[in-house]
Amino acid sequence: MHITHSIAEGKMAEQILLAVNGTLMRGLALNGNLLAVGARFEGEAMTAPCYRLWAIGDRHPAMERVEKGGGAIALEIWSVPTTGIAQILQQEPPGLCIGKIELSDSSQVLGVLGEHLCCQRGKEITQFGGWRAYCASLSQGNNN
Repeated sequence: MHITHSIAEGKMAEQILLAVNGTLMRGLALNGNLLAVGARFEGEAMTAPCYRLWAIGDRHPAMERVEKGGGAIALEIWSVPTTGIAQILQQEPPGLCIGKIELSDSSQVLGVLGEHLCCQRGKEITQFGGWRAYCASLSQGNNN
């Protein structure tokens, strides 16, 4: 886990890196939840190739770590005040949780994952490599 300190308004605020893979990303439906707690965008990243991604009712994704058949999934990394993590999680759709995610460089950060039952109810979209690519395919009429 990466915890850093930043000075905001004369106070030390602990920050933690959080990987997001769906509607919390920049410009998407729940991105305001990150901004509301003072989160800062740090950059884009990819997971290690050991995750599967599922569309849950085409409203949001759920990502699950697997032993076989996974792929690399596109993420955004955000620096979030530790005091804001609970607020973000409480506003996430049912079936999503926070856990450790392995990045393509073998480092680990906290990130949004899907509970197994949630993933089982979804449509697999791993082949798109990420939520944005999947959503783009829907607008083009190609969601195979």
